[in-house]
Amino acid sequence: MQKQQTLAAAFTLQGKGLHTGQHITAVFNPAAENHGYKIQRTDVEGQPIIDCAAELVGDTQRGTVLVSGEIKISTIEHAMAALYASGIDNCLIQLDGPEMPILDGSAMPFVEEINKVGIVEQSANKDYYVVKHKMEICGENGEHLILLPDEEFCVNAQIAFDSKVLASQFATLDHLADFPAEIASARTFVFVREIEPLLNLGLIKGGDLSNAIVIYENEMPQERFDKLADTLGIPHMDATQLGYLNTKPLSWPNETARHKLLDIVGDLALIGKPIKGRVIATKPGHTINNKFARLIKKDIKKHEVQCPAYDPNEAPIMDVNRIRELLPHRYPMQLVDKVISIDENEIVGVKNVTSNEPFFTGHFPQEPVMPGVLLIEAMAQAGGLLVLNTVEEPERHSTYFMKIDNVKFRKKVVPGDTLIFKVKLLGPLRRGIASMAGLIFVGDTIVAEAEFTAQIVKNK
Repeated sequence: MQKQQTLAAAFTLQGKGLHTGQHITAVFNPAAENHGYKIQRTDVEGQPIIDCAAELVGDTQRGTVLVSGEIKISTIEHAMAALYASGIDNCLIQLDGPEMPILDGSAMPFVEEINKVGIVEQSANKDYYVVKHKMEICGENGEHLILLPDEEFCVNAQIAFDSKVLASQFATLDHLADFPAEIASARTFVFVREIEPLLNLGLIKGGDLSNAIVIYENEMPQERFDKLADTLGIPHMDATQLGYLNTKPLSWPNETARHKLLDIVGDLALIGKPIKGRVIATKPGHTINNKFARLIKKDIKKHEVQCPAYDPNEAPIMDVNRIRELLPHRYPMQLVDKVISIDENEIVGVKNVTSNEPFFTGHFPQEPVMPGVLLIEAMAQAGGLLVLNTVEEPERHSTYFMKIDNVKFRKKVVPGDTLIFKVKLLGPLRRGIASMAGLIFVGDTIVAEAEFTAQIVKNK
């Protein structure tokens, strides 16, 4: 199983904010396991810490803005995209202003600093959101986002504008490893027609040709064009020449589509888990991205804990013969058919429940139901294999129940069901005693759960 990751050391970036124009310092710090992404406003009394969470996004007009009470943190999406695409799960960002510095308008400065300081692996497992079913959301102006099952996180993005200069473009990210080279340096963009309204709203005070692609598509009088140039602090240009106003050329012909894809990565990073699924986005934007992220979080909450992925075509870590070498149980009491995943803290096992199980003969024979005590026994056998995996000469040891707590049966198990056991250690072994928590899934549904304590004894 893949482990959580954090920064190997802290790094600092400084620059002006896109909307406030303030000089802002951002310090990215390593963080503990299961910390997630959090931002601390060091310029505010009490230095509050805010979770980078989709449900705390309070404004998406020209960027993604976290809002907690009176505290706001703007333009976080580029930093979030860089952390997420780099595989970082835990980071504390300290800001001395109300927004992330815009830098060059892309995610590349963040990616470069992450690469400089490096990344370290932590002990806890990554907690993926594995897409099991199609999800989609539509906006009022043709926006459309779909999430489909896939083996890794990937994005297809298409943009469409009613513009003489920028019409339709398409961008793709099939592997997160390609993010630094293919997506990270794509800059944010703005149309000239949007600039005056944004300035009137008190926004983009820090915007200029060094941190945004500026698209001039509708000709305006030279005098008005010059006045706007003076406001932005840029040289006067020919008002009859439509196109891109930047002196730095585009990195790719579809750089604007790539930046929209970058924004999707940053906005979906706020669900709090790495995703295994493919996003197909038409006319994406921060508003629809955030609505989609909230929809995903509802699905996460609905399913509480996801069932581990099980592919019957893959060879197991342990087959029934290896299990017999480790456990003393035999028919009809051997209740784990194979192990598909195991590490020092967690095991995933499988049992296929067939109609000829001996207990169905006497347990509700007219309506066969697997006895609850056998569900717990099967879970405990998986836990026994997990504990045996921590000792030398596991064939010479046995594990025994000492205590069972918090048992819940949520749904009956019947012939034809495939049980997936997920058992994890609650702490290190002490004097041969192990505390564990287990879940049993049928499909995506938890059918039983329990906590139990077992003793491991060398007796063979």
